[in-house]
Amino acid sequence: MTFKNIAVIGAGTMGSGIAGQIANAGHNVLLLDLTKDATDYALERLQKSEPAPLHQRSNVDRITTGTIDEDFAKLADCDWIVEAIVERLDLKKNLYARLEETVSADCIVTSNTSTIPISLLVEGRSTDFQERFAITHYFNPVRYMRLLELVRGEHTSADVMDRLAHFNDEVLGKGVVPCNDTPGFLGNRVGVFALQVGMDEAFKQGLTVEEADALMGRPMGIPKTGVFGLYDLIGVDLMSDVVDTLGDILPENDVFHAVGRSNNPANGLINQMIADGFTGQKSGKGGFYREDGTVAVNLDGTTRQRVKDLPPAAQRAAELMQESKETLPSMIEGDGPHARFVRNFLGRVLSYAAHLIPEVTTTPQDIDDAMKMGFNWIRGPFEMIDALGAETVATLAKEAGADVPMALQSSIDQGPFYVAKGGTLNVRNFDGAPKLKPVQLPEGTQRFSLSRRTLTPLAQNRAASLWNLPGDIRLVEFHSKANALTGESMEIVAAAAENPGNGILIHNDAQHFSAGVDLNRFADFIEREAWDEMDAFLNDFQQAVAKLKYCNVPVIGAPSGLSLGGGFEVLLHCDALLTHANSVLGLVESGVGVVPGGGGVKTTFERWSVGNTPEDAAWNAWMQVGYGKMGESPEQATKLRYFLPDRDRSVMNRDKLISQATAWIAEMAASYAPPAPQTYTLPGKAILQKMDDFMSDGVAKKWFLPHNKTTAMEIATIVVNTDSDDTLQVTEQDMFDRERAAFLRLAKTDTTKKWINAMLAGEDRD
Repeated sequence: MTFKNIAVIGAGTMGSGIAGQIANAGHNVLLLDLTKDATDYALERLQKSEPAPLHQRSNVDRITTGTIDEDFAKLADCDWIVEAIVERLDLKKNLYARLEETVSADCIVTSNTSTIPISLLVEGRSTDFQERFAITHYFNPVRYMRLLELVRGEHTSADVMDRLAHFNDEVLGKGVVPCNDTPGFLGNRVGVFALQVGMDEAFKQGLTVEEADALMGRPMGIPKTGVFGLYDLIGVDLMSDVVDTLGDILPENDVFHAVGRSNNPANGLINQMIADGFTGQKSGKGGFYREDGTVAVNLDGTTRQRVKDLPPAAQRAAELMQESKETLPSMIEGDGPHARFVRNFLGRVLSYAAHLIPEVTTTPQDIDDAMKMGFNWIRGPFEMIDALGAETVATLAKEAGADVPMALQSSIDQGPFYVAKGGTLNVRNFDGAPKLKPVQLPEGTQRFSLSRRTLTPLAQNRAASLWNLPGDIRLVEFHSKANALTGESMEIVAAAAENPGNGILIHNDAQHFSAGVDLNRFADFIEREAWDEMDAFLNDFQQAVAKLKYCNVPVIGAPSGLSLGGGFEVLLHCDALLTHANSVLGLVESGVGVVPGGGGVKTTFERWSVGNTPEDAAWNAWMQVGYGKMGESPEQATKLRYFLPDRDRSVMNRDKLISQATAWIAEMAASYAPPAPQTYTLPGKAILQKMDDFMSDGVAKKWFLPHNKTTAMEIATIVVNTDSDDTLQVTEQDMFDRERAAFLRLAKTDTTKKWINAMLAGEDRD
């Protein structure tokens, strides 16, 4: 089912990104373009772009480059070729004609097009070629966006589709959504329409760009960029091209045209911004937000200082999210401009999504998956309809001037789109008469956001839940805002250690595993000078992770996305990690003037002690924690000893984490014994002078701020015997105590207080 020789034709943003992901997966790939300059630039961009397209820069060595004219014959050896050239039908058809004359009889050819139907792409090609042709539409950036829209042509063979689906799922880590060969497929059709409706309604209701983004963002389960922020991120000019393209290919009766470029009230402003070079973040000048985000554009084109206060509806939603409660019903209450914006946005977008059934797909799951994996929505449109209730959505649609499509009416008549029955999650299917069918996922795939609907928690609070999986395996799920850890989070960790079943899995299905301990808690302690409470909080955290470490069953941490600070400290006390390939691991507390206080310094020192003298171990741990270093992939984290390749594992597809982790726990359980208590050898205080000199020199050269030195020297008190030149043997509890003491000393400083408050306010700490 795998491919041995892969080529990508077209070294632009998408082509190079596809080649980079193939290289990330450990496969060699041939990248061709018209000129050597184009491929050289592509390789440079892969190594320098942020966020990084490669797991590590050396992965670029797996990419061989060439030109289409000089190296075309090399394609004869390929078994899969991805075409990612410009969106011009004539150029693509000419390329396919050359490919048909060159490639082998079993070579699969796919296009990354998002706009041109297969029937036009393969026009004039033989039936044999058409049987081996499909569309593989990736989303940018390819490494991070999970969605692959896999589109079958009239003659594409089932075996070709199976091979492409399997390879992209298992090897490249994609969430594969099959799509009919209809204009815009699924992701862009719904996602771009939603952006255009958000913009349209912001103008109609007289909202500022900040108000629209705050409402059409986290409170709805959509990324915080909202509409105008996302335009800036993608590029105002690029988004305009996408909107124009969709307008060209969608049927005349599609309501998309009502918010397309020619009819959208933002059209004049967007044209002027493009003409003036304000095309978003890539331009260096900004777009709707400018001057490092401090200035915003009014919808009449004038500029002003950005307002960061949330609208009341967004504030209420934020409070509900903190309580792990539903946000949508509260957002549609009232009749002011904010409520009308939300009501009309939801009515129009959810109605539009329902209109795509059954023409574009017969199952709401495909549309929901496309929006979650291609646009990072927390929930898909049909999950949102279930949350609000179909009757409510129908009312919103009518108020906004939209129709009530068949699928939405069916939900009114028959019930929600998703229904849990007997431990199985079903989704309403429209292949014929509407009926419930089990949710379909590839073999070995589990998404806890779906499977949790069939389970009842063993324990639960606002911040976390404890679940029982098949095989009597416990799953600890964090679900607070940004999965920031609180005392309640650690209560669930401790509860798992006390009732561990046959093993414990630490995992959640959020975009990010955990941003660390909730800084609001520490800001409150500092403001009240509640030092005993702070010490107790830290001690409870330490004892919870210690219980996790020493409980009598295997413990696997299975993170994806950001795993930072306190969140990573929980993972450091697991027996092993099974990480998603895009996981970012690190201890970043020094950035706000504190130290890791949940065993992070202890464990970092412990890992650097292997094969090193106490002095070298202390220096390495001190430098690493002091700089707040992060590994932006398991490969990078290996260099920091935050990921141990002889013990830990990684997977390309985050949807494989649960199945592989639970199998690993079962495998470990038969002969499992908890680790023995640890002791540590700290070096004598002579090394403190080297550390002090390093920081003093850095402050003098303005590499560091004075408080960076204060923080660094407190980290030193944890890993160095500050009382004697002799080495010192300490216990694990001693190390915990040293961490808490250093944390408290820093928390009592004015600068740490300022830095924490600046971080919470989204401001520069200086």
